[in-house]
Amino acid sequence: MSVVSEKHPEMLDGQTHKHTISLLVENKFGAFNRIAGLFAAKAYNIDSLTVGPTEDDSVSRMTIVTRGDDGVIEQIIKQLNKLIDTLKVTDLTHENFVERDLALIKVQTTTESRSEIMQVVEIFRAKIIDISSKTVTIEAVGSQQKIDAIIKMLKPFVIKEMARTGRVALKREFQGEVD
Repeated sequence: MSVVSEKHPEMLDGQTHKHTISLLVENKFGAFNRIAGLFAAKAYNIDSLTVGPTEDDSVSRMTIVTRGDDGVIEQIIKQLNKLIDTLKVTDLTHENFVERDLALIKVQTTTESRSEIMQVVEIFRAKIIDISSKTVTIEAVGSQQKIDAIIKMLKPFVIKEMARTGRVALKREFQGEVD
C-alpha cells in the first residue's frame, strides 16, 4: 500500500514519487505513438497524459504524470530525449509550477437535491454547464486534490458520467527574473 505524504503529495512511499513531466514535441504524425510506445515497451506506468497544441502550430505540449524512483525517472527522461520528435523534456516535479485538471461530471438530480448540488458547485467554484430535469453537468477546474474532493462530495447524488482531462502544467516564471 502506498502512503501519500501530506507535506509532499508527490511522494508515494520511501522511494517512489509521482513526477510531472512536460514535453515539447514536433507536431507530426506518429509522435504521440512513439512516446506512448516507449512507456509501454519499458513497462513504465502513465497516471495521466494530456496533449495539446502550443502557441506554435508546429509544436505540441505533452504533460505526463508518472511514478518511479529516481533511477526510473532518470531513465524515462533519457529515453524521451532520444526520441526523434522530442524538442524538450522537463521534469517539473521539483520546480515551481502551476497545474490544472478539468472534469465534466454529470450528476443525477431531483427537484429536492438540485439546491444541495448547486451549493457543492458554488463551494468548489465550479460551474453548471448543462441541466435537464434528471441531471446537471458540472465543470470543475483545479488541482487534482480539488477535483477529487468535488467528486467525493457529488458521489452521494449519483454520478452518471464523468470525463477528466488529466493534469496540464507549466513552469512558473519568477517575478524579478531578468531575461
